[in-house]
Amino acid sequence: MRSRDLGDWREETLARMRALILEADPEMTEERKWIKPTSPSGVPVWSHDGIVCTGETYKNIVKLTFARGASLPDPSRLFNSSLEGNTRRAIDIHEGEQVDARAFKALVKAAVAQNGPPAKKR
Repeated sequence: MRSRDLGDWREETLARMRALILEADPEMTEERKWIKPTSPSGVPVWSHDGIVCTGETYKNIVKLTFARGASLPDPSRLFNSSLEGNTRRAIDIHEGEQVDARAFKALVKAAVAQNGPPAKKR
């Protein structure tokens, strides 16, 4: 799945992070949500038994928001945005920055484990 065809560092960064997400969990589902005139390509959303994270591009950053990031262990301190909330946490990546791949994949795996298996229907 391609990002918004930005053709710059943001597209490359989002593609690199997408590859790490899929390496961390090959069973991850990827889709586009929240398509609107101001965001015609929508927002990439990665899920496994619930939303794991979303990826958005802005003028100066690529933002990866973990739906339940506040309750995830983050020993490498990857989360650097949305730290004041009770639920979500985000990683803002600026041009030229690299994210520790091993720590990021561990964070993705922890998010998937936190979602747990789907609830059984009664």
